[in-house]
Amino acid sequence: MNRRLFVLSALALSGCATGAPSVRPAASGLAELEAIYRADAGREAIVISVASNGCTAKADFAFYLERTGPTTTLAFGRRRIDTCRSFAMGRTDLTFTWAELGVALPSAVFLLNPLTPWTGPGS
Repeated sequence: MNRRLFVLSALALSGCATGAPSVRPAASGLAELEAIYRADAGREAIVISVASNGCTAKADFAFYLERTGPTTTLAFGRRRIDTCRSFAMGRTDLTFTWAELGVALPSAVFLLNPLTPWTGPGS
């Protein structure tokens, strides 16, 4: 079995979910991946913005990295649902250093997560 399918299946079975509605690719094998609002690739780290009800933390996310020759693909999946109840749903920024992800720079990294627009709190 392909390693990517195995990891994506494991993420799906381990409870990948989001507390906020999001746009997801309907007919692809990537539907289990967390939709993100923003991704900023910096010199030392990547910062992703994700849906949060107030308790989302970095430990709630798993990442999958695959290198195929010069190509590196990266995906983030949620391990635990954010069960907090806040007045208005929001978002939070999570920072992952390239070192902790195992990415040697400079190299191009392809992010597999779908992007969804941030339209404000409670939307």
